[in-house]
Amino acid sequence: MSRPIHFDLGAADPARAIAFYKTAFGWTVEKWNGPTEYYLITTGAPREPGINGGLAPSKDEGVDTNLTLGVASLEEAMARVTVAGGTIVGDIHTSPGVGRMVTCKDTEGNSFGLIEEQRPDKHVELGELSGV
Repeated sequence: MSRPIHFDLGAADPARAIAFYKTAFGWTVEKWNGPTEYYLITTGAPREPGINGGLAPSKDEGVDTNLTLGVASLEEAMARVTVAGGTIVGDIHTSPGVGRMVTCKDTEGNSFGLIEEQRPDKHVELGELSGV
């Protein structure tokens, strides 16, 4: 069984969105030290239930949220998505220090991600990604 482990939000104005989520929910947002503009969102303490996520710039307002599911084998999960009537959107890509991932759509057109983590035995914490 695959559980949600991450979410992504798009924002036409990242600074405005960051201010909103900090004010509305008390989330912590830090810029990722990676090759693209991306912000890591921490939604609570490590032992609290819930998941953390990220925010990326987008060209349009009202872009959808992308939920990411952790999987043991990316290829096997992609096959299950296809058999169930979903589609694979784009190619598999690798994010150093994070894992291999791909975007999919369900039968209703909702986007979601699949990730085969490089370190599935260890949840990647916010500070660990900042050095990537």
